[in-house]
Amino acid sequence: MILARVIGNVWSTRKEESLRGLKFLVVQPVTLSYQEDGTPQLREFGNSLIAADQIGAGEDEIVMIASGSSARQGLANNNIPIDATIVGIIDKETFEA
Repeated sequence: MILARVIGNVWSTRKEESLRGLKFLVVQPVTLSYQEDGTPQLREFGNSLIAADQIGAGEDEIVMIASGSSARQGLANNNIPIDATIVGIIDKETFEA
């Protein structure tokens, strides 16, 4: 799974028929790093991606992303052409310094 921050929405009026009804969000992967004083922080890395969202994530929330074939497993139709799905919204994270 990938940890990511929701940074925006995507709307598409013309798309593959099987994608109708899905909400799509732009997410930016994040990774754990440490500041000079040892304080943990989530830092953006890599390229942003578009993820299907069926759980109602909102902008600036930290989410868990399933990718690849695992992204389709929670959907009613697992033949949908998606590569990333939001599978959880992080309420709180705890890191040891």
